[in-house]
Amino acid sequence: MYKSIMIKRGSGGWGGPLTIVPTEEKHKIVSVTGGGIHPVAEKIAEMTGCEAIDGFSKGVPDTEILLVVVDCGGTARCGVYPKKKIFTVNVLPVGKTGPLAQFITEELYVSAVTEKCLSYADGLSATETTPSATQTSGRPKTKDQAKAEIARMNSGQKENFVTRLGIGIGGIVNKFYAAGRETIDITIKSILPFMAFVSMILGVISASGIGNVIANTISPIASTLPGMLVISFICAIPFISPVLGPGAVIAQVVGTLLGAQIGLGNIPAQYALPALFAINAQVGADFVPVGLSLGEAEAETIELGVPAVLYSRVITGPLSVVIAYAASIGLY
Repeated sequence: MYKSIMIKRGSGGWGGPLTIVPTEEKHKIVSVTGGGIHPVAEKIAEMTGCEAIDGFSKGVPDTEILLVVVDCGGTARCGVYPKKKIFTVNVLPVGKTGPLAQFITEELYVSAVTEKCLSYADGLSATETTPSATQTSGRPKTKDQAKAEIARMNSGQKENFVTRLGIGIGGIVNKFYAAGRETIDITIKSILPFMAFVSMILGVISASGIGNVIANTISPIASTLPGMLVISFICAIPFISPVLGPGAVIAQVVGTLLGAQIGLGNIPAQYALPALFAINAQVGADFVPVGLSLGEAEAETIELGVPAVLYSRVITGPLSVVIAYAASIGLY
């Protein structure tokens, strides 16, 4: 028997609270996190009586998904499922951000969720908590509805050339304005905070002397082709790459550290290109099921495609390092 639950945001979180009511049609809790089914997803499935599924190993049709648990640091996964009107729980304290931020709403998304944020909800029916009912009741008309209403009002009125020209120019200006606004929004909310984070990390490393330790440990490994092949292989291991992937934070921080060591002369400059490929073998590994889902792939395709891509990285990761090493010969 299914049970309803309420999910509240945790410390530093955003969105919610979400009231989740399972039905016979929607009863799957999908965990799109690295390292199997997340404990939060397991707890939600246990409390609701639903089935918890690892999104990296098995594909699930969108029509059967009740809720998705992600560990997104602020990239596309935050907004992919809200865009599909699917409840989304992020275990990280990430708010309305990323390229799909406009689809992240408090009715569909909640973040910084732990097991303590879960509680039972009583006296609610499924129609009271589905995304469609939540978003349509008492809300303004959608853009399509507004356009249809304006079209009905203007029916029978013939537009002249000047009117059509004005509407066309206004549409172009509006698109450029919207693009600029989204660019500034992403820059302020995503790019600048990460730049500040990396600057702080470099400052701590320089002041604490950790940089010397890194130079003495990473330099010998990253300054040889076999060492970079080992780094690439480790980053591409199927059960490690989805963990290293979210937000590409690990790759960017390590890349910054390697760049600093190259600048100091501890690592030869000709190893910059192969080192870039070595530390990025895991990039996108956490996004594979989401990408296939965006492409509207069948459940069987996702189930087989995710492990195929992850295992292929074990081969293509080191191979890209070798190709980059060969391409960098004579560049410096």
